[in-house]
Amino acid sequence: AAAGPERPQVVSHVQQALSYTVFDCKWVPRSARLLCLGSAARGTGLVQLYELHGARLELLREIEKPKPIKCGTFGATSLQQRYLATGDFDGNLNIWNLEAPEIPVYSVKGHKEIINSIDGVGGLGIGEGAPEIVTGSRDGTVKVWDPRQNNTPVANMEPVQGESKRDCWTVAFGNAYNQEERVVCAGYDNGDIKLFDLKTMSLRWETNIKNGVCSVEFDRKDINMNKLVATSLEGKFHVFDMRTQHPTKGFASVSEKAQKSTIWQVRHLPQNRDVFMTSGGSGSLHLWKYEYPAQRSRKDSEGSEMGVAGSVCLLQNVTLSTQPISSLDWSPDKKGLCVCGAFDQTVRVLIVTKLNKI
Repeated sequence: AAAGPERPQVVSHVQQALSYTVFDCKWVPRSARLLCLGSAARGTGLVQLYELHGARLELLREIEKPKPIKCGTFGATSLQQRYLATGDFDGNLNIWNLEAPEIPVYSVKGHKEIINSIDGVGGLGIGEGAPEIVTGSRDGTVKVWDPRQNNTPVANMEPVQGESKRDCWTVAFGNAYNQEERVVCAGYDNGDIKLFDLKTMSLRWETNIKNGVCSVEFDRKDINMNKLVATSLEGKFHVFDMRTQHPTKGFASVSEKAQKSTIWQVRHLPQNRDVFMTSGGSGSLHLWKYEYPAQRSRKDSEGSEMGVAGSVCLLQNVTLSTQPISSLDWSPDKKGLCVCGAFDQTVRVLIVTKLNKI
């Protein structure tokens, strides 16, 4: 992407070297604080809480736990509580009060193997309905939890009998626009994408993108399904228009080859659902904008409505590291503020400029 006067620039604001492997990083809502989650050299789990002071990060707290922590979310908690839900290498789902992190406020042995991905909805004013957490694991199952119910998931999506279990790499909530509606999207190591409807407890749609699905995210969790981005192992991502589901063809999509290496994560800008960032195995970040087609749906020869995919435009890209950037999170409060964690054991706070011009 050429640098024009109106193009957003991705500026590295602060770099902080870490003494451990960071797997996930998250902004703490309504604050200038961020969390790094990961694995210490001796095989324990670490949560570090930092506060941004101008051009430096101050470590406020370090919490060590028995098992490495793979992923976290604030999505199912209220702004008053700001509890962090985490998934670890042993299959445990824990919810922590960061003010008193010694003992989890909720804990369940959710899976037989590592929890690769976690998402929350129904808290923070994101999405209607119950505060729920979804976990996806190497054991092949996707489970939905309500922290108010002990030990048993409210939904369990697992392979049907005779079907081989696939490693679930990514999960995301969507369609949570009223008390009843809610979906979970899951992506697997064999390229499968499955959309589970939690209202009807059924598989609503599935497709295969031919390559391991590293990350899925709806552009917004709390609206009628609009768009879904899925990223893959071999540098491609797909944007599905989720407004119109054709009875046989499913959802229209456009795919883009961003780079040769894995696209680890996708994150939509909280203040503009048509702008999103992807993070790559080559240590790069790509900033994209989705352009809608003139008409989002048309009738096929049988008279059924089918979606029409738009196009994606690269706004900017930057290489920050020689190692994969494995996690990414936009600040929900300050437009253009972003944090990313890479396998070079560095967390970086970024500022993306000119986002109000696009």
